[in-house]
Amino acid sequence: MNCKLCLNRSLKKAIGADERDYYLCTNCNLISVSSKHFLLDKMAKERYLSHKNGIEFKGYVDFLNRAIKPALKYLTKEMVGLDYGCGHNPTLSKILESHGINCEDYDPFFVKHELNKKYDFIFSTEVFEHFFNPKSEIEKIINLLKPNGILVVMTERWDEIEKFGNWYYTRDPSHVAFYNNETFDYISRVWKLARIYDDNKRLILLRKK
Repeated sequence: MNCKLCLNRSLKKAIGADERDYYLCTNCNLISVSSKHFLLDKMAKERYLSHKNGIEFKGYVDFLNRAIKPALKYLTKEMVGLDYGCGHNPTLSKILESHGINCEDYDPFFVKHELNKKYDFIFSTEVFEHFFNPKSEIEKIINLLKPNGILVVMTERWDEIEKFGNWYYTRDPSHVAFYNNETFDYISRVWKLARIYDDNKRLILLRKK
């Protein structure tokens, strides 16, 4: 088995909060779940549909604003962006619209269309942890960005391996890829991204060089 991000063969067993098989990459520090535990599309879709997402849910709007507010200083009304993984009830694009910023929606389950243009910015909130193949998915996203484009990623990061076994984030069966600061160092280095904002826990803003 290779790491699903850097393809390294040196993996160590890790323990999550459930019975799934986890593997820690000794190169990029991605922790991934064995593919035998991946949810079928139908099961994953049903789980996503159970989420209370929408502009009418204040808690969800507040959560998305944790990504939007730090990003606004880098966005202008002339830009066109993409919400990659917008879910069944696109909300982030509506919040940005209230700021006069245009953002299109895309989701592999709910809002499918041809991604055949380049964007000034891309938001991917609570999406990276669902990637079966982080390498190909991240590559796809980076290729959708214009030079100097901004990538906004929200995914909670692990810090100490000793705490990973009790981490609530591993209790969600649709979460299969877990990143830490060193993982994003690797991502930034390989895909030539500059870190322009980081809360060191869940939110990171990257600029394409």
